[in-house]
Amino acid sequence: MHFTLHLTQECNLRCRYCYVRQGRAEMSLETAKKIVDLAGETAKKAGIIFFGGEPLLKRQLIADTVIYAREASKQNGCKYFFKITTNGLLLDDAFLEFAEKESVFIALSVDGTQKAHDSHRIDASGHGTYEQVCKAAKKLLAVKPYAPCLMTVNPDTLCDYAKSVEAMFQLGFSYVICSLNYAADWTKADMRTLKHQYEALSDLYYRKTKAEDKFYFSPFEVKISSHINNKTYCHERCELGLKQLSVSPDGKLYPCVQFVGDDNFCVGNISDGIDQLARERLYRLNEKEKPGCENCAIKTRCNHYCGCLNRQATGSIGEVSPVLCAHERIVLPIADKLAARLYKERSGLFIQKHYNEFYPLVSLAEDKAARFRT
Repeated sequence: MHFTLHLTQECNLRCRYCYVRQGRAEMSLETAKKIVDLAGETAKKAGIIFFGGEPLLKRQLIADTVIYAREASKQNGCKYFFKITTNGLLLDDAFLEFAEKESVFIALSVDGTQKAHDSHRIDASGHGTYEQVCKAAKKLLAVKPYAPCLMTVNPDTLCDYAKSVEAMFQLGFSYVICSLNYAADWTKADMRTLKHQYEALSDLYYRKTKAEDKFYFSPFEVKISSHINNKTYCHERCELGLKQLSVSPDGKLYPCVQFVGDDNFCVGNISDGIDQLARERLYRLNEKEKPGCENCAIKTRCNHYCGCLNRQATGSIGEVSPVLCAHERIVLPIADKLAARLYKERSGLFIQKHYNEFYPLVSLAEDKAARFRT
């Protein structure tokens, strides 16, 4: 079970990506401790994800929560894992030292090229933050080389999509996770451009794989995996509240960050615990096949099951965005063609990555050995 803590609604950027916008509520340490206790009662392993606004505005709260969880673990036997998603502007040596000591996983939001990033992520003075976030990225990767880059693609940055991914690899990221801003206004012309960008990304993926460069690029990885393992990625990972809960600053529980603040989707609170009936009811509602998807050939590999994405794009968990539908129909054939080519050529890295379940452990051991030799 994972708990995403909305520590604050404030952010040090002027951008479109903060899900909770109303007011300036902040989570108290007392509330955070109750979440840690609730997580310990719920499972023997629990993820605590620090979220915002910008969570590093509340770095002392993060430190105090981690320390409390370490002590709680000795009593309840729960093993806690920690993650933070940050825009990087407040990421400094002191926090990186703390994160390394306490095994806090850090994901950095970077939108690719300077042009793409600065189009949507600017500071309070109206200046782009690309140079600052690149400095943060280099510091982060020096301490945590497997930290991922989280990239959001908008219609006005779409033409730089492939260049942006390549720029992130060149910056030093091995894990680049991309998603569209489904709430934006997309056109049919944008979808044609998206197809061209994914074709360019397919070429990049092919070259890096043949060169035996270790990397991870989503959405290609998850789409390829969905065919090989016959799994629906989002349905398997999220399940709308069954495996992950988001916690508002006042301690209310919601199935995802997209729902925080909407009491129609509240599934409990830190005082009374999880409302299992409400959570199960919401899951069953989301599980229903969406109109128009019943006979679709790719429905088992499509993110139309993701009630969070549906809500972001259409306002309803049961209504699939035409943009999401178009995206899935574009990316799947390209990813499948790419995978078929690499499999036919018996690419060693490709086969290890997708057919050897122990590949992550083997790869990690290889990387540690390589760093030891140097």
